[in-house]
Amino acid sequence: MFTRTFSYQTSLSKETLKSRLIGNHVNIHNLDFEVLEKDESLRIVPHAEQLDEIKTLPITWVELNENGGRTKVKITSRMRRLDIGGPMLVLILCCLLLAASGVLLLLKEHLFSGILLGASLLTFIIFRLRLEKSYFHCIRKIQSHVLNAGYYAS
Repeated sequence: MFTRTFSYQTSLSKETLKSRLIGNHVNIHNLDFEVLEKDESLRIVPHAEQLDEIKTLPITWVELNENGGRTKVKITSRMRRLDIGGPMLVLILCCLLLAASGVLLLLKEHLFSGILLGASLLTFIIFRLRLEKSYFHCIRKIQSHVLNAGYYAS
C-alpha cells in the first residue's frame, strides 16, 4: 500500500543519466534528499537527522537499464522501515473498527455499528489525506526530479 513504482524511457545513456543524478540534492518540505549510487542502482535517501518531529519519508531506488539506444528508468519508492510502524497501526485500528462494526451489525446493534463504521471511515480518510500531503507528495517530487534529469521522453 505504501510502495509506488513508476517507469519511463529516455534517449539518454545510462552513464549520462547517472552523472546528472549522482550527488544531487532534492529539497522537499525543507527536507534534504540526496542521490547516492549503490550496487549499480541509485538511491534517493532523506537526511532526517536534524528532524525534531516524526515524519513519514520514502527511500527511492532508481534502476537504469540500457536497451537499444534507450534507457529504461524504473523508480520505486518505499516507506523507511523506521516509519512503517505508525501507519500500519492506524490501518490495523481501522480494520479492527470495521470488524467490530460488522460484528455489532450481526448482533442487530445498528446504532453502535454505524458509529464504529463512521469512526473507521473517518480515521482512514484523515490518515490518507495526511499521507497525500506528506509522504506521497515527496514521492511525486522525487519522480519529477528524476524525470527532469532525464528530459522526459516516452
